[in-house]
Amino acid sequence: MNLPSRFLSTRRTALCLAAAAACFSTGAALAQTKTLYIGMNGGTMEKTYTENVFGAFEKANNVKVVVVPGTSSDILAKAQANKDNPQMHVMFLDDGIMYRAIGMGLCEKMQPSQALNDLYPTARFKGDMAAGVNVGMTGIAYNKKMFAEKGWPAPTSWMDMANPKFKGKVVFQSLSSSTFGLHGFLLFNRIQGGTDKNVEPGFKAWATTIGPNVVEYIPSSAKIAEMVQTGEAAMFPLTPTAVGVLKEKGLPVEYVQPKEGSAVLTVGECVIAKNSEPALAHKLAQYLLSPEAQAAALEHGNQIPSNSRTKATGASAALVAQMNQYMKTATTVDWDTINENRPAWNARWNKTVER
Repeated sequence: MNLPSRFLSTRRTALCLAAAAACFSTGAALAQTKTLYIGMNGGTMEKTYTENVFGAFEKANNVKVVVVPGTSSDILAKAQANKDNPQMHVMFLDDGIMYRAIGMGLCEKMQPSQALNDLYPTARFKGDMAAGVNVGMTGIAYNKKMFAEKGWPAPTSWMDMANPKFKGKVVFQSLSSSTFGLHGFLLFNRIQGGTDKNVEPGFKAWATTIGPNVVEYIPSSAKIAEMVQTGEAAMFPLTPTAVGVLKEKGLPVEYVQPKEGSAVLTVGECVIAKNSEPALAHKLAQYLLSPEAQAAALEHGNQIPSNSRTKATGASAALVAQMNQYMKTATTVDWDTINENRPAWNARWNKTVER
């Protein structure tokens, strides 16, 4: 059938208009989906948040949350390198490194919210420049299999690491690169009569106490799993959460709360200053402090909640109850003093301990 050219022209115009409208509609939908980048530890934490926590926020806000994985030191370095043109919107950092980030002007003040008000006091950073997303403490972890085979009783004190029977079996994280190592050293220093402002007793006593028993100083805790499996590691500073991760992998490790106490370790979050999506970034930060988000992180990743209203049941409730018991003898460290003196401590540690 031969159609009039005028009809064909009209039909072609209609098709073109329909195609253009479809393209415009698709483009508009794509434009509405924004991406937020969040720096945090990789591995278990990244998997927990990506698979079980971010989804509800993404759906409610038509946004994609992408993790930039790395240690706290890695994330801080990236944020500092891009200070004037941030590539991330929110970052998770261990508390000590978070205080450094705040001092560098990398964080915006948290916006007021109910979730912020419901945090445990230890999770509120000075001036609300950051807030804790989970809480924990650095104590002692030990190789349960090795202790059983040797007939050794479970450790109870930081000074057990100085017992000659553990010569070549203690693993210690580097003071210069690990919060676990720094915490362990500072608590040892307190036992020796020092304070966070005076570490002379700790440095003086190290070489004749714990030092001779250390088989290796490691930059982070990533190598601990391997050293437990090979029988190289008997004891090491670690958190209950990190111990839980190792146990889930089938490793024979246990956590103990030293009689002298542990050091509070909070993973904080902050909204990065000058980021490209400040409103959305603050909205994400508030969501991650909510009882709903923290309940999911607890259930799927053993992330101990910082929000006092977070509900927990079953095994998760038991874990929280145990952590609350540990918290009774957990102490805080003076991060202002530490960050002021840490470069000098690092240099001394690298020269006299890890030489």
